[in-house]
Amino acid sequence: MKTSQNRRTLLLGLAGLTALPLLQGCFPVVATGVGAGAMMIADRRSSGTYVEDEGIEWKGFSLLRDHFGALNHINVTAYNRNVLLTGEVQNDNVRAEAERLIGTIQNVKGIINELRVGPASSLTARANDGLITSNVKARFVDANRFSANHVKVVTEANIVFLMGLVTRSEADAATEIARTSQGVSKVVRVFEIISDEEALRLSGGRRPASN
Repeated sequence: MKTSQNRRTLLLGLAGLTALPLLQGCFPVVATGVGAGAMMIADRRSSGTYVEDEGIEWKGFSLLRDHFGALNHINVTAYNRNVLLTGEVQNDNVRAEAERLIGTIQNVKGIINELRVGPASSLTARANDGLITSNVKARFVDANRFSANHVKVVTEANIVFLMGLVTRSEADAATEIARTSQGVSKVVRVFEIISDEEALRLSGGRRPASN
């Protein structure tokens, strides 16, 4: 019963986080207070890098919004100072300029440009992407093959992007779970692969979950 309650709580939490971008446009969701502290403790990134990533997302969103206005739909996701760009833009020039602008942000070490040229997605499509993200995260928890906190999930147009500092076995497990999730058309791995020894060190000596 307790496990079932915990999973329902998780699903409600994921649904709440998913709804926020729809209510707030494309503003990044930033955890604060106790919630942020708990998330940082469970994360393989250092607390400094975690905060840097949040700052990169906010700066990136503001920079692109000020430069392009509301005519393009661009999501900025940062993990370990690598930035993933997803969404839809008007033309190839905007796509290239968005990448250039993100590259001007301090501490960005890499950019993965997955922007597509085409009309901006509808609110219905974005809501569906949010549900896919929530479902994939919930399935990570159910499978218990690795810590779900170590993998960031981003969905755009039914394509799931996976980010994180993970071992090869964790990456393969996450990919398989995401690939077999309902509504997913494709999985793109944007992982940084680390050794088992490095994973153990970054997890504070706690061994990763295994199947």
